[in-house]
Amino acid sequence: MKDALGFPQSVLVLGGGSEIAHATVRKLIASRCRKIILAGRDTEAMMTPAKELRDAGAETVDVVHFDALDVGSHDSFVENAFAGQGDIDLVLVAFGVLGDQDLAERDADEARRIVASNFTGAVSVLVPVVNALRAQGHGTIVALSSAAGERARKSNFVYGASKAGLDAYCQGLGDSLVGTGVRVMIVRPGFVHTKMTEGLDPAPLSTTPDAVADAIVTGLGRGAEIVWVPTQLRFVMSALRHVPRVVFRRLPI
Repeated sequence: MKDALGFPQSVLVLGGGSEIAHATVRKLIASRCRKIILAGRDTEAMMTPAKELRDAGAETVDVVHFDALDVGSHDSFVENAFAGQGDIDLVLVAFGVLGDQDLAERDADEARRIVASNFTGAVSVLVPVVNALRAQGHGTIVALSSAAGERARKSNFVYGASKAGLDAYCQGLGDSLVGTGVRVMIVRPGFVHTKMTEGLDPAPLSTTPDAVADAIVTGLGRGAEIVWVPTQLRFVMSALRHVPRVVFRRLPI
């Protein structure tokens, strides 16, 4: 259960290799979060951050295998996660891929991989997650969306479309859960300096995993439904959303 100040004491991270997730959990540990499950494909790579989280004060950090693309395993994965941990206060959906836009335009396998990783896999696992949270009567889902999902740009429209799908799904999901004790918070960062974006030219208003983590923890504390990182992106994307398409397609973005 959440503590007296409303912060989670147990967290399931879907995408346990995410730098944003690690930064977020470290900050939650500072707010008395004690039980962590890191779930991802590369369990060996998650051992180091798991140790770091234990050293930071977590009582237990379990590392388990989870593959967003293996949709047939999602029901049993969620059942086992909740059965082994008891109540889970927060589920952080942090997995996803940027992918290769140029390749995805020519290769259907790459396009399917991006969409399946960022959207289809998320929907697949969120259905049993929501069922489990509703059964326990409380919980929060934090979904890492992206500013790229606000309006797909020609430079990364496959990734943008996949995040737009996730964002729309989570908005509707959050509305459907009002009054159940379960809520959804959508996080829309811009360009984040991580291993995933290493080597790419940073976009204006770029940010860091720590800054995104700070925004997530602040958003949880105030019961936010949508969090932009940095906050200025809300106004930038609002303006871009209304740019006529004939003009938008000519922008160097």
